[in-house]
Amino acid sequence: MKAFARLINALDQTTKTSEKVAAFVTFLREAPAADQAWAVALLANRRPRRSVSTRLLRTWAAALAAIPDWLLEESYHAVGDLSETIALLLPVGEPAPDRPLHAWMQFLHDLEPLPTEEKRLRIEGAWRQLDFIERFIFNKLITGAFRVGLSQQLLVKALAQHFQLAESTVAHRLMGAWSPAATNLSDLLCQAGGKDVAQPYPFYLAYPLADGVHLAELGDVSDWQVEYKWDGIRGQVVVRDRRLFVWSRGEELVTNRFPELRQLLAVVPDGTVLDGEVLAWRQQPLPFQQLQLRIGRKTPSAKILAQVPVSFMAYDVLEWQGTDIREQPLVDRRRHLDVLLAAAGSALQASPVLAPACWDEVVRLRQDARAALAEGLMLKRKNSPYRTGRRTGDWWKWKLEPFTADVVLVYAMAGHGRRANLYTDYTFAAWRNGELVPVAKAYSGLTDAELSAVDRWVRQNTVERFGPVRSVRPELVFEIAFEGIQRSSRHKSGIALRFPRLLRWRTDKPAADANHLDDLMRLLP
Repeated sequence: MKAFARLINALDQTTKTSEKVAAFVTFLREAPAADQAWAVALLANRRPRRSVSTRLLRTWAAALAAIPDWLLEESYHAVGDLSETIALLLPVGEPAPDRPLHAWMQFLHDLEPLPTEEKRLRIEGAWRQLDFIERFIFNKLITGAFRVGLSQQLLVKALAQHFQLAESTVAHRLMGAWSPAATNLSDLLCQAGGKDVAQPYPFYLAYPLADGVHLAELGDVSDWQVEYKWDGIRGQVVVRDRRLFVWSRGEELVTNRFPELRQLLAVVPDGTVLDGEVLAWRQQPLPFQQLQLRIGRKTPSAKILAQVPVSFMAYDVLEWQGTDIREQPLVDRRRHLDVLLAAAGSALQASPVLAPACWDEVVRLRQDARAALAEGLMLKRKNSPYRTGRRTGDWWKWKLEPFTADVVLVYAMAGHGRRANLYTDYTFAAWRNGELVPVAKAYSGLTDAELSAVDRWVRQNTVERFGPVRSVRPELVFEIAFEGIQRSSRHKSGIALRFPRLLRWRTDKPAADANHLDDLMRLLP
């Protein structure tokens, strides 16, 4: 664990990409093979399942630190991170022989079936033999909250440097459902065990097109393939050995969650990999909020299958007849997709290729995208290969301008991390029949100076307290932006906003002039 702790500390202490890569290469050079695989898995966000509730960890930590529960809770609200709070409060550990990372991961795995009292004894024993940074990491792992500031691109770069492989090769071979407990990293990356039949490809991600960009700077419009940007779950359909696999962008195998897509086996030939979007679909795309009803269900019921059917909207072919064709130009890859469409049923759609004659027409298409039940446009250079990760230049996403509304601050809660001492998490409301009804929560969008000013105002204008939440005088107005709106029986307002965030503090507007709920209802599709 000590070598992994040094790595995490080194990654946390620098913002320079070269230093992050160098720190990970050093770890790979020194760590045993079993630790290498777990380190890659953890840094790639393949986190272990939580085996102990945070409520129990709070209770056990308070008892071991000999402090009352309320003091731990107050410390947590001041620090803003439970794992760090526990690591700080526990007494200094006893020196113990170092245990490698893979042994600690086995320790966490073995905890799950144990009775509660046995879990407590083992966790307290672990806390006693770890230093501060090791405890902090251990707590993050046991709570399932482990995240480190190392991008997938830097992870791939370090592995490629250490194993002397091409970055594209490393990115591809890291894809799929490999287990760090049973994987030798060298074998995985050097393909000693052969190709996994289910293995997808790394996703190519588009860059946002900046506001105010001059489209003419992209060159001739005829050099670009223009499509709608669909609002679904990015995924790949893999058909090999007459078996079908559906992967999400988060590298999760989701085949069983979308049983309708199994009919693609009848129309998609062996040795084919499609890139596209899983959409809620009934003769046309349905709102993303309906698709969310399917996301959390590993085995959807017959009722939910009937209520929210899905389709796969394909827009690229990555493998054809068993050959990786990602280096071929987009227009050639698209021709293979057109061949498939002739035999496809309702479970497979192809993202329509639009044919604007000029950039002004592209602007109009974007303005009309919402009527097509899309969230904007995709611009893809016709001669572009299918790259890895987020690259600028060839693929651009140009989303619609968001909806906006002026709403009133009614509740505030302290943030986390460096914002733990500031009230930065807000609940906003709109008017209905003379009363304010909560409609959204938002956490970002203000400057540090504005956050400090709002924090002071919240402390001076608190009406009631509910644990960490403060009810405040309904006086401050903020403009929020959101991507979509949907009816919701779960919310008192009857609506749910998608991706709400703060745009600005409306110091010029009194609360009485904020939007009414009817204004938001008129935006419903």
